[in-house]
Amino acid sequence: MHAYALASVAVPVTAALYGLTGLLRRRTAARQRRALDRWAAVLADPYQAVMGRWWPYDTTQAAAARLVLDGLVTVNHRGSLSPSPAASDPARVPGHPVPEALLAALLRRTAPATLGNVEARDAGFAAALAELRAARPALLKVREPGRPVMAGLYLVMAEMLFCVFGLMALRPAGDAEWTAAWAAWTALIAQVIWFPVHSRSRGTGWTADADIARDVSLTHPALAALEARDPEALRRLGVSRTRIRRGRNRGRPRRRAPAEGGEGAESAEVLSSG
Repeated sequence: MHAYALASVAVPVTAALYGLTGLLRRRTAARQRRALDRWAAVLADPYQAVMGRWWPYDTTQAAAARLVLDGLVTVNHRGSLSPSPAASDPARVPGHPVPEALLAALLRRTAPATLGNVEARDAGFAAALAELRAARPALLKVREPGRPVMAGLYLVMAEMLFCVFGLMALRPAGDAEWTAAWAAWTALIAQVIWFPVHSRSRGTGWTADADIARDVSLTHPALAALEARDPEALRRLGVSRTRIRRGRNRGRPRRRAPAEGGEGAESAEVLSSG
């Protein structure tokens, strides 16, 4: 087979393959950019950034840490949280719906309460968490590139085999034919390299959270600040989260003892007389 014929097949096919890879790489870059933009929208709100993280680094712990840092809530050695006198000051607001909902839940209680109890039993705080979760943009749900068409790959491999056998049997004569033969061989080598290049350009297996994790710490700033300032308070918050049952007072008004000489005394007299 003539060297010119082989070069006229191998070179255009190689150019078409790398052109296709360039277009696919642009689409992949746009897809990854959209995924990172969604992450940026989440990271703009630190409580959204830690939504769904493992305890004790989640949104509830972060809200409690913020209230403790701001001096609006105190936590004792048993993990019970109590609003401080500053909690009734309208000017001292946490500035975010989640810690505000947690503070409101504690203010509604008649006795100190634990984080686990508030999260499990307080409807207002649960509604605030649900609203935050509903406002979270969908992450990484960007359309993945389609799988390569196998028929096209088979055609490329058939073209490569055709050119290889043709070049092996070729006996170039003259500089022009040698130049065409070397162009065909170079195109074939580029086609072999194209396979891994094309696979990487598709971005298969890429996740935005992996890129974010390298550059951004997903620990809430309030948790990090409380750990640096008061590690014991952070440990107490962890204990507070594990306690779900109500305390002795149950967070309800205490029952008053029956007054002397009242209905209770009368019933006692009836029983004694009986």
